[in-house]
Amino acid sequence: MKRKTLSSIGGWQPFLFCIGMYVVALFFSIFLCSSIFYALNSRTLAGKETEKTAVVSAEKQQLAAVNH
Repeated sequence: MKRKTLSSIGGWQPFLFCIGMYVVALFFSIFLCSSIFYALNSRTLAGKETEKTAVVSAEKQQLAAVNH
């Protein structure tokens, strides 16, 4: 008796491997780039918040302030 095998999938293996590696690389590159962007962007936002706080405190006297 002749066994039926899935030899036709063997031809697709390199193609599917390349697609899988592309998806994994795309996911990690988006994660890495967004992490770097938010890390650098938080520094500029923190600098702007301290400038705003200094300007507000110089304009008038405040008893208490809550910054978000």
